[in-house]
Amino acid sequence: MRNDGPVLAVDQGTSGTKALVVCPERGVIGSGAAAVRPRHLPGGRVEVAPAELYASVLEAGRQALAEAAEPVVAMGLANQGETVLAWDPVTGEPLTEAIVWQDRRASGICGELAPYADDLTAWTGLPLDPYFAAPKMAWIRRRLTRSGVVTTSDAWLVHRLTGAFVTDTATAGRTQLLDLDRAVWSPDALDVFGLGGERLPEVVDSDTCVGTTKAFGGELPLTGLLVDQQAALLAQGATGFGEAKCTYGTGAFLLASSGTRPVRSTTGLVGCVAWRLRGRTSYCLDGQVYTAASAVRWLTDLGVLAGAHDLDRIGTTVPDSGGVTFVPALAGLAAPWWRADARGTLTGLGLDTTPGHLVRALCEGVAAQVAELVDAVGTDLGARPGALRVDGGLTRSALLMQAQADLLQLPVEVADVPDATARGVAAVARLGIDRGLSVADAVPGRGVSAVYEPRMGAAEAEERREGFRQVVG
Repeated sequence: MRNDGPVLAVDQGTSGTKALVVCPERGVIGSGAAAVRPRHLPGGRVEVAPAELYASVLEAGRQALAEAAEPVVAMGLANQGETVLAWDPVTGEPLTEAIVWQDRRASGICGELAPYADDLTAWTGLPLDPYFAAPKMAWIRRRLTRSGVVTTSDAWLVHRLTGAFVTDTATAGRTQLLDLDRAVWSPDALDVFGLGGERLPEVVDSDTCVGTTKAFGGELPLTGLLVDQQAALLAQGATGFGEAKCTYGTGAFLLASSGTRPVRSTTGLVGCVAWRLRGRTSYCLDGQVYTAASAVRWLTDLGVLAGAHDLDRIGTTVPDSGGVTFVPALAGLAAPWWRADARGTLTGLGLDTTPGHLVRALCEGVAAQVAELVDAVGTDLGARPGALRVDGGLTRSALLMQAQADLLQLPVEVADVPDATARGVAAVARLGIDRGLSVADAVPGRGVSAVYEPRMGAAEAEERREGFRQVVG
């Protein structure tokens, strides 16, 4: 089997699926995309039809292959992480809708299990919150069906593609069911969630050949699996201790590498598996902002702007936020606050408030949350990163990136490629097909398209961040 040709990398995300055909010598030679449309329902519920997820994988992958117009030697798949569903392991048919990571319906279960919160964090590294997979899995079992298996969406997608029943170590670590130290399913955590009798997927290294698929034509080996944010961390080359990246997509997700031993956060961050490659487990700290591009979409639906591409045009009509503070907690607050009940807050509005003020306040609200996460990393690891590496669609906004550099008081380095997650899983797929390849050689060189230096003084930045903290409460 050839192992030196292009690979197909598919990033199945919240609002869409992206696919790249990546050649080790020529870079990206084909790309494709397909939209996914989650439904936002009353009560903080967010769900999507599983068939739509699978169809988007096929559509984006086939587009990329058609554009490349040459064969590929392997495939990699990145996934959303905490999105779950029940399905029939014999037929592969979904038994429920896919409950998206943003969904808050399992808040009641988390409240009921609050006495076990410290134990769960000690076992798994994760705080008890409906964001993670296990509370949603328990909710499905209590409220929807006892039939079939209940897993994260990646296990279902892989089964549809290859017939295998597996998940990678990093995705398993997003469930709150994985023993963080041993990287195996935790019987104690399973029992707490009432999932002790469940059939769970095999936990495999990210660079494992799990089977072959005919979904894209001939027999194509699936050799790379990784959860989305960890794939972006790998693609950004942020593998040294304390190096950090933030991806600005539907949400904003900050990860910082913490080495080969897990770190239990004291600041509200998540300690989790970064990946297991070549049989070796690496770890990271993780912090989340639930609404970034989804908050932009909310302003778009209100008619404040035409879309993410309009942020800079509208935001630069005013010199500052005019005293408006926006806490974009439209799906609750994650690290370091972990307040599932939080809701978005706009303060400081006046008759002179314009769309420009709202846009600037949104950018500062996202940037302020990310700055809190970077400070938490500094506390947990003993030093703040020297710079923040960033990727994702919202990095196209100079307004947001400058606000990030200002409030962070650090340089912000924008990746020169927009699809870091797909590139990361492409590297993993290459490791899975070529056992002689090193991790360092598999990861593409990191390029920077722009660097934003702080323009705001440290005192003003701290004043604005303190105002944000006061509104959060």
